[in-house]
Amino acid sequence: MRKHAAENSVRFRMPAEWELHAATWLAWPQLRGDWPGKFEPIPWVYAEIIRNLGRHERIELIVKDAAAGKIALKVLKRANALSDNVHFHRWPTNRVWTRDSGCAFVFPHGTTPPGVKRDATSSFAVKWRFNAWAKYPDWQHDEKVGALMARSAGAQELRPMFGKNRVVLEGGSIEVNGRGSLITTEECLLSRVQQRNPGMKKKDYEKVFAEYLGVTSVIWLGSGIAGDDTHGHVDDITRFVSPDTVVTCVDAGPASENYEALRENIRRLRDATTEDGSPLATIDLPTPAPVYFQGRRLPASYANFYIANGIVLVPVFNDPNDRVALDILADIFPDREIVPIYCGDLIWGLGAIHCMTQQQPAIR
Repeated sequence: MRKHAAENSVRFRMPAEWELHAATWLAWPQLRGDWPGKFEPIPWVYAEIIRNLGRHERIELIVKDAAAGKIALKVLKRANALSDNVHFHRWPTNRVWTRDSGCAFVFPHGTTPPGVKRDATSSFAVKWRFNAWAKYPDWQHDEKVGALMARSAGAQELRPMFGKNRVVLEGGSIEVNGRGSLITTEECLLSRVQQRNPGMKKKDYEKVFAEYLGVTSVIWLGSGIAGDDTHGHVDDITRFVSPDTVVTCVDAGPASENYEALRENIRRLRDATTEDGSPLATIDLPTPAPVYFQGRRLPASYANFYIANGIVLVPVFNDPNDRVALDILADIFPDREIVPIYCGDLIWGLGAIHCMTQQQPAIR
């Protein structure tokens, strides 16, 4: 864990996920190759998610073209998921993971930079550069999605820089408590494998996080989970559930690929403090049994849940630990409905519920 003494550079605040939302952003699935041999059930998983979210907040749904919009309408109607809360945007996309390609909505805090206009109702959108996790060649449409989201929401766009280059970052690689603390992993941001920002070190990331997200305390974990195509996203392992509490994945089997990495992360969390120096409380979250398809380990994790207005959507996998994870989250969020979403097919796309959603906080 590192503290960043940067009060003068804290200009914006990224709200925690449990704070009030104006909307949730989603992109309708259209690339069959992301779920080879398993695409048919994926639109119905989306419909179930939209049906539940639509009871609590507005949904901004991105469809790549008119044909995709017609398919989405047909599926949503048949699943009783279409409502006045579903708003369509016809924008070309490469993939559906708006957590990573979309912008991060923030609010003004402290002194904003010269040339940036603000008032009591101002909202801003941090538009990181997106390059498909430094792994895939087709990202050009998705790189534009964050700017389109910002424009649609009436938010001023912010583009963090490192030297002469825009900062590459995905939303799934960071987790915030809305008060000044952030959790990320060294595997994702510092490794030379799938390297996002050559030359950037911890202190450089911390400066960017302070200036654009209001972060003064960064907790660096080690590694993510086996099967993670992103190379270490934190939203598969550790999540804030209150300003001073996280749930974090544990693996009971010493022979597991994740056992030592998750134990090391827990050690770091137990030594960590929040932005005001308070101890960080940890709650253990089990892992499902390993999920494989066509011989490949998939990143199945209960930590990839999504907190929305009045509801928490939780990925489940027809595993005995499903019930354990749901009960843990029900105890943590007694005022929210806990809704399990079967993700045994969805996870073949190498992402789950948190990966596909991006919250737009409500302006207060």
